[in-house]
Amino acid sequence: MAIEGPLRELGIHDVFQLLDLSRKTGVLSVASELRDDEGVVHFDSGRVVHAHVKSKSVPLELTLLQSGKISKDDLESARAKRTNGRADADIVDLLLEGGAVTPKEIERQLRMQIESVVFELMSWREGFFSFEERPASDLTNTREARIRVSTESLLMEGARRIDEWSRIADKVPSLGVVPVLAPVREDGQASQLDLLPPEWEVLSTIDGARDLRAIAATLGRAEFDIARVVYGLVTTGVVEVRNLDRAIQPADNGGMEPALDQARAALARGDCDQTLALARAALAKEPSNTTARLLAARALAALDRRDEVVDELRRAVRADPLTPDVHLELGFAAVYIGDFATARASWEHYLRLAPTGTEVGRVRAAIESLTKLMHVLEAHAEVAHG
Repeated sequence: MAIEGPLRELGIHDVFQLLDLSRKTGVLSVASELRDDEGVVHFDSGRVVHAHVKSKSVPLELTLLQSGKISKDDLESARAKRTNGRADADIVDLLLEGGAVTPKEIERQLRMQIESVVFELMSWREGFFSFEERPASDLTNTREARIRVSTESLLMEGARRIDEWSRIADKVPSLGVVPVLAPVREDGQASQLDLLPPEWEVLSTIDGARDLRAIAATLGRAEFDIARVVYGLVTTGVVEVRNLDRAIQPADNGGMEPALDQARAALARGDCDQTLALARAALAKEPSNTTARLLAARALAALDRRDEVVDELRRAVRADPLTPDVHLELGFAAVYIGDFATARASWEHYLRLAPTGTEVGRVRAAIESLTKLMHVLEAHAEVAHG
């Protein structure tokens, strides 16, 4: 029998706990329209044996290559074996046969992959989940079956990471920030560095271009661990972090800020068409620019093009899910078109990302009012169909 429902009624943490306690074997699928993303987790007697998210699906052999655990020659040799009579063989199994990588390293990478996906899913507050029971033989290939991760340990670690993220978010707001070496002090006095090996390892990869995700991929380490190390380096004044949108600016117009300033000025004087045109021009050059997305959404709202506002803000969430204002505005935009589930999920995201933000009181009041309205509508529907 399938177990399914919206995450707003049964959170992903509770879903995992249910599958663990009942020792279920099968496939859990989770879909989020807000993120335009999907996750899949395989359970064998309540333990997790495989997990992946559509937006971050990278073959294990490429992860090994990016992290320097195997060489390009190792990978080409394994591919050649598969071409020459081993078509059914798994690339990673061929790498193991050739001694390019150890079983212990494969298990470590698979565990990191499972942890990364599960912790990503634990941050989802909206969407739909569905669990389908299947025999264990239908779930995994031989390689994946080597790793079985305790669901209880994943949930405990996930809760710990959420708590720690809230602590480090003031200095490391997202995995998209780019760390750079801090400037030399003006007084010419340099403090002696007393760093641990993991900190030196991360420091050696900082080039002013790679964000935390890229550094984690380069080192073959968990993204959360990299964020924690960078937090320590920022705290001690060794590095600074820059927002990715500002770290990569178009070279042909001297940066994006002049265009965004013009868009802000146009919006302030009520010229919404001009605001939209300027924001669209900026997005054509830099599609991931969150400020341009927000300006476009505000212009569309002033023009009463409500459906387009929601679409624009959904794109902003996909590009930058850790900016509180995006979730704040998507919540209000969703209310206008009657999408109350998205509104509540977006506001809950805002409260998690900005627990001391200036809009917290207004958002809490909005959630309370919306919840009451949804209960009234549900009661009315029951009477109407009764």
